[in-house]
Amino acid sequence: MLVIEGQRRFVLGLYDLPKLPDGWEQARSAGFNLVHTRPSAEDIGLARRHGMHTWVSVGSISAVKRSADQARIRAIVEKFRNDPALLFWETEDEPSFVWKKREARISPEQIIETHAFVKSLDPAHPLYLNHAPVNLESTLQRYNAGAEIIATDIYPVIPHGIREQYALWPDGQQGDLSDTTIGQVGRYTDKMRRVAGPSRAVFMVLQAFAWEDLRKENKDPKMVLYPDRGQIRFMAYQSIIHGANGILFWGLPFVPSGAPLWADLRSVAREIRDLLPALAQPAAQLTLGIEYRDTGHSLDRGIEWSARPIEGGLLLLCVNADRNPVEATITIPARFRRCQIAAGGADVPVSRGAIAQAFAPFEARALRLS
Repeated sequence: MLVIEGQRRFVLGLYDLPKLPDGWEQARSAGFNLVHTRPSAEDIGLARRHGMHTWVSVGSISAVKRSADQARIRAIVEKFRNDPALLFWETEDEPSFVWKKREARISPEQIIETHAFVKSLDPAHPLYLNHAPVNLESTLQRYNAGAEIIATDIYPVIPHGIREQYALWPDGQQGDLSDTTIGQVGRYTDKMRRVAGPSRAVFMVLQAFAWEDLRKENKDPKMVLYPDRGQIRFMAYQSIIHGANGILFWGLPFVPSGAPLWADLRSVAREIRDLLPALAQPAAQLTLGIEYRDTGHSLDRGIEWSARPIEGGLLLLCVNADRNPVEATITIPARFRRCQIAAGGADVPVSRGAIAQAFAPFEARALRLS
């Protein structure tokens, strides 16, 4: 977990502001605490004035332009390293990924050299490295010495029948696991936790766009599919349950005015905002008993969960990772006598130390136990 101003902080960020006249205020009021900016005094100053943090991309040092790259990076780092809004630096995005090819776009050695150079100028700030979801874990681990924060971007809301395009495989998927549902987000979080190991933070970069909107021409309106509020909520909660220390959203510049996505994303962000102090805490160690009732479907992954300590009790995050509904009786620790929905505070009946819960496919739920 990142420690900011002496406190553990869960990061909720955006690669870009929404395309609205008051984008900074919209992001701040929604609960986002981090926005990517250019290495610009104006942009970083705007982040500071809105009480938000920022991160800045510096690129990397290539063998053919080493002196020029070092001079460019030095100028950026020395100019902004003492700005209180700066949270971390980024080198290159998806360095190991080349679509449909095996060779890395940028070598681990190049990223590691750049990391060492930036750290020589600014030892105080960590470096961030986002990977594409594909490539072997062993390949991605070769980059670990180049970052303190490891991430991956997974964007699984894709309409059936979409035409092939950059970063979508012939089967219409961005990811390459056997699970093609939005439940793959948790599996990629697990993958990045294994890649990062115990000493690095893991961020998940989630979908805030429609794949068809990425086309520069010949867009098919029937193929424009945005993640809806429930899908955004599920992907965010599942990332947290599987161990993410931060969540970032990518794609807002491609969302046209009037699309429903920002309203849905803002709603989810506001809910997470109210949970941020709890999400920054280490996961509580406890055992839940889960007894499922037959709904006429096989049980694939069922209810995934994680708990965090809060004042007077626990925050219990749950998702149904199945593409079918599930119903279960969840036995909670005996010391808890009350259960409430975290958003709104509605009571959930507790009977003989257990709560009955019915989840729709890919539904997420946050409960407070006291």
